[in-house]
Amino acid sequence: MRKDAEHHPELLRCGPSAVLHAITDHVVDSDAPVIIGLENDVHEVEMEVFSGEGHNPVERIYFLKREVLQVHAALSPLVAVLHQLAHRRVKFVHEEMQEYFRDVYDHLMRMVDKVNLLSSVLAANLTQVGVRQNQDMRKIAAWAAILAVPTALAGVYGMNFEHMPELAWHLGYPAALATMVLVCILMHRKFRSIGWL
Repeated sequence: MRKDAEHHPELLRCGPSAVLHAITDHVVDSDAPVIIGLENDVHEVEMEVFSGEGHNPVERIYFLKREVLQVHAALSPLVAVLHQLAHRRVKFVHEEMQEYFRDVYDHLMRMVDKVNLLSSVLAANLTQVGVRQNQDMRKIAAWAAILAVPTALAGVYGMNFEHMPELAWHLGYPAALATMVLVCILMHRKFRSIGWL
């Protein structure tokens, strides 16, 4: 920072304000690669979520969300300070430096906006993963309901009652099997029509 400041003598004549500008500019610029890295990671997660291959990157999404919150926590305290330096008359800050502080403030606000957008994208990805999990749970519930029908009928016939009317009927066994199959087919059609299968 010192070498960079020494290469700009026109700024150094503004005194300590130029040093303060160099520090704030360095702090804001040093977060830019972090945000670019986060953008790349969020893009990779989006590709996983919407790939249709059934990946479940919930843990990675939560990890990235935590990183985004850390970056936001690092940047947000600078907003009020740089706003004041850029837009108000501050004692001990040279007038000519306001334009430079405005530039740093604008850069900071673009970064804060990106961080907020990344947070929103991660929340949307997490919602999409939740929707997919709900769809999977509906499929599991539908198949469990379909399989419950033959299980229940087989359980009734497995109790070995003596007085069941269809026991004496020679078509009782095929009729029970046909009932099981018919009810399972009807349930399967119903679940498909409501989008559970």
